[in-house]
Parts: sequence; C-alpha cells; structure tokens
Amino acid sequence: MANVQLGCYTVQSHGGKVARVHKHDWLILLLLVGIELTLNIIEPFHRFVGKDMMTDLKYPFKDDTIPFWGVQFFAVLFPIAIFVVYYVRRKDVYDLHHAILGIMFSVLITGVITDAIKVAVGRPRPNFFWRCFPDGVEVFDMIMKGVVCHGDKRVIKEGYKSFPSGHTSWSFAGLGFLAWYLSGKIRVFDRRGHIAKLCIVLLPLLTAALVGVSRVDDYWHHWTDVFAGGLIGIIVSSICYLQLFPFPHYEHGWAPHAYSRMLGERKDGPSYFGRVDGLCKQHLRSENLENKCINFDAMESGTRY
Repeated sequence: MANVQLGCYTVQSHGGKVARVHKHDWLILLLLVGIELTLNIIEPFHRFVGKDMMTDLKYPFKDDTIPFWGVQFFAVLFPIAIFVVYYVRRKDVYDLHHAILGIMFSVLITGVITDAIKVAVGRPRPNFFWRCFPDGVEVFDMIMKGVVCHGDKRVIKEGYKSFPSGHTSWSFAGLGFLAWYLSGKIRVFDRRGHIAKLCIVLLPLLTAALVGVSRVDDYWHHWTDVFAGGLIGIIVSSICYLQLFPFPHYEHGWAPHAYSRMLGERKDGPSYFGRVDGLCKQHLRSENLENKCINFDAMESGTRY
C-alpha cells in the first residue's frame, strides 16, 4: 500500500468526532436496513405464466452453489477486514470510517434497488416449473390457461424474484467498492505500468463475476438477470466510493476527501478534525509509535508521505 501517514487519528482520539459528524448518515443506513427487510416480506408481483411459456422454466431446481450468507461474507465482511488491517497499520480512523460507511451504503442501496425491482417485475426463475409443481403434475387455469401452483408458498414466492440477480448485485456492490479502495491505496494508476497492481484490483471484480456465473449454472437466474444485477452493483459502488474518496489517479487518491479538507483548513485555522493534542501523542507513545507521528510542517508545505 501507499507509503503514507495521516497521523494521530485513532479511534480513541477522533472516533467520537467522526461519529458525530456522520450521525445522520448512520441513521439513514438504519432506514435502508428497514426498507430492505420490508421488501423481503412483501409478496412479489405474480407475472402471468402460461403453459406455452413453460419451455424455458423447466430447468432443475437445485441448491445454491454460493448461499447468500457466503456473499455477505466475502462481499462485505472480507472488505471490512481489509479496511481494519489498513487502519491498524496507518492509524487513520477517517479512512476506516469512510470505507466502512461507504461499503455499507453501497450494498444496502444496491439491495434496496435490486429487491424493489424484483418485487415489481415478478419474473419467474428458470426453475419455476419445479417450484410451482414439485410433483411434476401441471395444473392450469381453465379460462386464462395460467399456472395454478400447488408447491410450498415460500418456494413459489422466491420463484417470482428472478430479475435482477441479488447475489450478483451485492457481490459487485461490495467487491466493486473494494476494487476502487485498493486501486487508490496501492496507486494502480501511478503511470509506472505495474500490471501486478492491476491484477490485484481486478481480482475482486473477477470474484463477483464468478458469483454471477454460478447463478446461471444453478438455474436460479437468466443471464439477463445476472447482467442487470452486476450493472446495478458496479454503478452504485462507484458512486458511493467517489462520494467519500477521490479518483484513484489523483495525487491524493489514496486518502478520503476529509484529508484534503484537513490540509486546506490547517492553513486557514483550526483543523476540521481538531488538533493533535497531548492525548494523541500520549496514545502513540504508549504504543511505541512516536516515529509515526505526522510531520505537520511537511504537510503544510504540501510534501507527500
């Protein structure tokens, strides 16, 4: 990662300030959680499915290769673990806070968009036939010739949630955000042509793409569901990242926007984040990290670390 040092901005010294400044963001995050839970309770639109439409809906009904809790693990928890490792090394609570806040917004906004579309569209999954008729006995309405399902209601409900793919959108939302984050920290676009750095950034995106492929292989989604889910995830993750961090190719692309504000405000008056006082220095001294304290003179003169 980039050889930078933001200074004595630890959870103990500045964590409370960060939380207070962004308290409304965290409240909105809780609201998104509530909306997401509500969307999973709502019965989706039951799109008409006639007998002549069953040809593409008779694929086998099999278990997920990658369960949804697995997506939550490597698309949310794994990136957060990387953010924590970076914090332990650099002692920058602003980077840690913005990264966690950003990825949580990314996956939750993506989840709300995805599930809202799922409920509204009500597209049958490729394995809808076996969800609707688990015994293989077809039953259709005498007048409209539409399906009359006699399977498990919960299974049938999920059968109307094909478009778009939630596994794929969540994967691209979390791992897409991680790809942006890594590209800034290791300075992929430093114009030195290190392809190895580019491979590191592309690895999370490849993982997300393979999740999407697994959804088609498991016959839970049509390829268009996966394509749409990936598009939603990568767009939302990009917006959420750039809301908190600059483009990776910028000079200070490794740091959140808060870092640039701090540099500017130190020239005109008290820092937005507060002064590094004796408490912070005492904390660093207790951990034997005094050699990592920031050189403020160099910061004010524009020197990069």
